[in-house]
Amino acid sequence: MADKLRVTQIKSTISHIARNRATIRALGLKRIGHTVEVPDNPATRGMVRQVRFLVSVDEVPDAPSRREPAGRAASRPSEDRGDAPASHPSEDSDSQENA
Repeated sequence: MADKLRVTQIKSTISHIARNRATIRALGLKRIGHTVEVPDNPATRGMVRQVRFLVSVDEVPDAPSRREPAGRAASRPSEDRGDAPASHPSEDSDSQENA
């Protein structure tokens, strides 16, 4: 079983009963095309089942997050910041000779 469900509202709640509108709002959806991730448990599955004709559901695969602490990411050289050279000088001279 997945850890989370990705729920996207695909139809409008206009002309639907108030109970369905309230369920959509309780899931955290605000408009057509809006996507939220909700915990995968019997309560949220029941809510999704009640409004299954208004939403599409995907299971989010279980994957450990590989986030680094903010301090470690800033200490590494990055090509975007210009700390590390984009290429080695020997590679540049080889490419100029071949051209």
